Amino acid sequence: MVESAPLPRPPHQVTTVAEDPDSAPAQPVSSRVAALDVLRGIAILGTLGTNVWIFTNAEGLLGYIARSDEPHGAWLWIERFLQQLAQGKFLGLLTIMFGIGLAIQQRSAGRGGRAWPGSYPVRAGLLFLDGLLNFFLVAEFDVLMGYAVTGLVVAFILATGPKAQRRWLIAPASVHLTLLSLFAVAIAVGSPDDSGPRRTLDPNPYADGSFWDLVAFRWEHLLVFRLEPLLIFPMSIALFLLGARLFRAGIFEPGGARIRKRLMLIGFGIAAPVDLALGLIGGDLILLARYGTAPVVSLGLLALVAEVYAYRPRPGWVGRRFGEVGRMALSCYILQNLVAGFLCYGWGLGLASLVSANARVPFTVGIYVMVCALMLVFAHFWLRRFERGPVEWLWNRSYLTLTGAARG
Repeated sequence: MVESAPLPRPPHQVTTVAEDPDSAPAQPVSSRVAALDVLRGIAILGTLGTNVWIFTNAEGLLGYIARSDEPHGAWLWIERFLQQLAQGKFLGLLTIMFGIGLAIQQRSAGRGGRAWPGSYPVRAGLLFLDGLLNFFLVAEFDVLMGYAVTGLVVAFILATGPKAQRRWLIAPASVHLTLLSLFAVAIAVGSPDDSGPRRTLDPNPYADGSFWDLVAFRWEHLLVFRLEPLLIFPMSIALFLLGARLFRAGIFEPGGARIRKRLMLIGFGIAAPVDLALGLIGGDLILLARYGTAPVVSLGLLALVAEVYAYRPRPGWVGRRFGEVGRMALSCYILQNLVAGFLCYGWGLGLASLVSANARVPFTVGIYVMVCALMLVFAHFWLRRFERGPVEWLWNRSYLTLTGAARG
């Protein structure tokens, strides 16, 4: 967040992701709120650390999943190492942050004497619409639609008592772990795939098609591209509820030191080494890492940032830059994917198809650094002039129009 005190929030202004409407009077920024902004910024730029490898693959998401045109020699291990650093960790962190955002919105509603979930279904509907447009126009691996549906379900769960919420957390987590266990057994007893080399994508809308060719391609493969949100729906519910539970337990407060230490020990001391090993081995084991160990590492990341800001009055220079991206989370999430698509896909500069397999690692690192730098600069200068990002502003105005809050 910016170093100076925030502007007073206009009447009836609403939040979009994980802000607290009661935490923004004209006073210095609290360390807790700073941690939330920084975490959102880290999660947004971190998701690009996974998605950028999709953009730099000449066959897009399908080529990335099939691991087509892998590099050779040392570059293969460097690529696997770099991919595994981000694989699933920031998706998990972003999912947890959405759950924290729900808990904050519920608390704000209670303080304001408003019923919960109240008008939250309108928020979820707008987020789903954002995700739908993002899916067709920007990136087929959009997470916003899944978060909208998950958030709607969890919003009603949060209206129940603590025991019911605990059961709702345990049940989806158990379903997810059961599915992961079955998948692990299938890997152990299954025979290697000997179906021969994979056919190249022809025609290839990622490298050769227009912008609208890629939109049509996403429509034609809608069910395939939307399979992941369906498969991880139980995990998403569990992480949403866990995020809300950790927020209420005071993970961002000085008194939450024990919780933070335990999460860092489990996340970094136990899950992270296993996660890295699974990623380096490669193959189908990557899925066990992405949906198994990576969310646990995400909890360690959450605890680490919360620990850094639990005793600080305000973030430093680096923290403020990440916090600015966090304040514009929706705008930066969509824009970073749009910019990466323009640089790599055929409808833009088409750079991905010009790069050899062994040159893809330094090329991908360069694209990632460039897009991240652009997001940091964009967020900084935008927030010097405006209070919220462009997508956040449009979201806010749409919400006020639909709920009639502007007339209230």
